[in-house]
Amino acid sequence: MPTIPRSPRFGRALTLTRHGDGVTTKSTSAGAALALVVALAAVPASASAHTPATGNCSADASLLGFSDALDKTTFDGTPVAGLSALAVKNRTQALALVDNIGTTPARIYHLDLSKEPKVTGITRLGSYTGADFDGEGLVRESTGKTILASSEKEPSIRRFRLSDGAEIASLPVPARFQVTPAGEAAVNQTFEALTVTPDGRRLFAGMEGSLSGDGPGLNRIIGYAGRAGTAYTPQLQYAYRPDTNLGLVELIALGGDQFLSVERGFTAGVGNTVRVFRVSATGAPDVSSVTSLSALTDPRAWLGKELLFDVAQCPPSGATAKQPQPNPLLDNIEGAALGESLPGGRRVLRLISDDNGSATQITRVYTFAVKLRAEPTLDGRALIPATAYQPGPVSGTQLAPDTVNGITPPFPGQPIPGFSAVITSDKPGRFLAMPDNGFGAKNNSADFLLRAYDIKPAFGTHQVAIKGHISFRDPGHKIPFPIVNENTRDRLLTGADFDIESLARDAQGNLWIGDEFGPYLIKVDRTGKVLQAPIPLPDGGKSPQSPDLAAGETATVPASRGFEALAVSRDGTTLYPILEGARIDDADQRRRIVYEFSVVKNAYTGRTWSFRVDDASLLVGDAAVLDGRRLLLIERDNAMGVQTRIKRLVTTDLDQAGAGGALPRRTVTDLMRIADPRGVSTPARPGEYGVGPLFSFPLQSVESVLPLGGDRVLVANDNNFPGNDGRIPGKADDTELITITVPGLRG
Repeated sequence: MPTIPRSPRFGRALTLTRHGDGVTTKSTSAGAALALVVALAAVPASASAHTPATGNCSADASLLGFSDALDKTTFDGTPVAGLSALAVKNRTQALALVDNIGTTPARIYHLDLSKEPKVTGITRLGSYTGADFDGEGLVRESTGKTILASSEKEPSIRRFRLSDGAEIASLPVPARFQVTPAGEAAVNQTFEALTVTPDGRRLFAGMEGSLSGDGPGLNRIIGYAGRAGTAYTPQLQYAYRPDTNLGLVELIALGGDQFLSVERGFTAGVGNTVRVFRVSATGAPDVSSVTSLSALTDPRAWLGKELLFDVAQCPPSGATAKQPQPNPLLDNIEGAALGESLPGGRRVLRLISDDNGSATQITRVYTFAVKLRAEPTLDGRALIPATAYQPGPVSGTQLAPDTVNGITPPFPGQPIPGFSAVITSDKPGRFLAMPDNGFGAKNNSADFLLRAYDIKPAFGTHQVAIKGHISFRDPGHKIPFPIVNENTRDRLLTGADFDIESLARDAQGNLWIGDEFGPYLIKVDRTGKVLQAPIPLPDGGKSPQSPDLAAGETATVPASRGFEALAVSRDGTTLYPILEGARIDDADQRRRIVYEFSVVKNAYTGRTWSFRVDDASLLVGDAAVLDGRRLLLIERDNAMGVQTRIKRLVTTDLDQAGAGGALPRRTVTDLMRIADPRGVSTPARPGEYGVGPLFSFPLQSVESVLPLGGDRVLVANDNNFPGNDGRIPGKADDTELITITVPGLRG
């Protein structure tokens, strides 16, 4: 809770009525403003009085409404202010916890949300006041008779009887979590978040800020074990990393090691930032014994999180702000509670803002509809050993004879250096899988033959059978520049001729290859024979390796940043080649250009779109059409092993492009955080990283994605043989094919 000057300005007190349950009720201030009408009939009308033209905040969240009806009102002689936590009782009733408004009593307000939000009762918590109790987290226990409330002062977690506010228990708090000088916690940066699992067996208290021993931006969440109404004892601690300059202000336990979190920050003159995340503790370790979280080097040691929505991206919907805000809808949001189910698999999410008793802030109740998708799970995993050499000439003769990850060139045959593309086969259970140019450069890959392999994974035994291959070749001399095997009969193509990275099949059964040296589109028949001259980019883009680059001409596409991705429409008539990286001459280095190519006209259509990666350093590894013109893409960093941070699957829709062809995006899978409840990835090999209940794909070049139907997806890696060792340090990576279920992939 930021330290903002508090204001004594409050609304007028109204008539009070006492009830036998110890709760005081009254009518609300008649002058409170209602802001927005509920968009769905299933949601109580308390959400609003105006319907936004569009309520979308993200692909999985929409604003249904908000109300300022509670702002600057009073109840039973107390200001309705400083509401820092929310607990839902049922569809129309909730509890709100007050933080530390002056020396007023520590208290819970009983809210009616059936129409406009109003206070219907009050429970004073013991004899505490704002001087010795700073209420920030609230749990209504399943009995309905007691609550747990956290205070930032010490910090503490206390149990109170809801009927009369009597304190009946206090939970133990580990010593280092006490506020300095007694412990390592900073003032006003402790138990802002409090939540309990649906079964009541686990309670979680989240630190808004860091312990001094951990370092800034590195937070802890304490997990307690117990039962509702009985003792809870500390059991474990999780490491949680908020976004830069944000603090953890709320948690909602969903069950099954899944949470929602709310992060909040404030910048003077700019306003608030409020983001809601999906959070996963699957496979997360207990960090209780870790002296400093700054010592953690493994990203898997932290709770996983994925942005659900940023309130700044919601429609303002007629909201007004009393101080500068990026979006007038924003204020000092601190409380959150999950409500009833809605049609379409959505849930009501209510947020509430804490006005700190300030004239420049607002008490606002928000209603959102959110889709809470289950976490992706690992279904199958099959490996091709790194040294599974295939028939063919000795290769790697142009490499330095140095031992890398236990392997020394030259190699006795043709290695499979992973797969840069995998597409379906006409044979059940089989795929056509294509490596790239071999060893990564023109000047070291002349003895690597370009092929696509007919493979049959056996996910039950984790093995892959190589059933054969097709060789890419140019016996008809369609390629207009010299190739390595220029004067041979078959003119087999090599890694010094093209860097083939992506593959698609058209309606006639011909194959199209995306190349990075040109970049080119190369058309071959189903046997691999080149049918026409390679097609360059329509905008004149060329890489430094392009045979078309004239002397003195400047390349506009970086080396190895060409057509890593190539999607094809479901009817096989349209291709969507995508540049892996930004063009050199592009002012927006986050832009990855999506081109459109008509197979029927054998020409680019002239239409393009812009897919923006999260950071300029990220790459598009592959793409495939899900349905219609929706694409599934790989977005990745260039790291491996414990250094890996971003390997993810993202969807976009060409038909939903904005101004200038800007594409929307939705992350559907973090490939570093896949649940493995059935132990598909186990037992672990010695030194193996990223396996177990939390499975990760920490391989440098994740370059193949293939939708399999429904919510299932196949993903594979290019192992950059023999240079990568992301799975087992010091051992060349195998080629891995995994199948995963991604709930809501197409929804």
